[in-house]
Amino acid sequence: MVTAETAVVLPVLLFVLAAAVAVVTLLGAQLRCVDAAREGARAAARGEPDAAVSRLVARLAPDGAVIGVTADGDEVRVTVAVRVAPLGPLPSLPLSGTAVAVREPDGAG
Repeated sequence: MVTAETAVVLPVLLFVLAAAVAVVTLLGAQLRCVDAAREGARAAARGEPDAAVSRLVARLAPDGAVIGVTADGDEVRVTVAVRVAPLGPLPSLPLSGTAVAVREPDGAG
């Protein structure tokens, strides 16, 4: 009887474990996108050149991320977007993070 119950419950437990791993993977990638965008926006607000900002963001962002740095008046916006496949060959999901900062008064424009 115990063997039959285990055989019925085991697939459900494996599914729950796989779902938990996928959620943790997605949350980690999302947080890395947001953190990278925030650090990039800070650097751009200090007046760092776009190339330096992109290098900084690329170092912090997940592998394969697409980085966008735009300036609109006194604001700089950094966007980090990536597609993550949390369980390997299964379909990937798009994630992104955006941060906006106001340029510092002595920052380059």
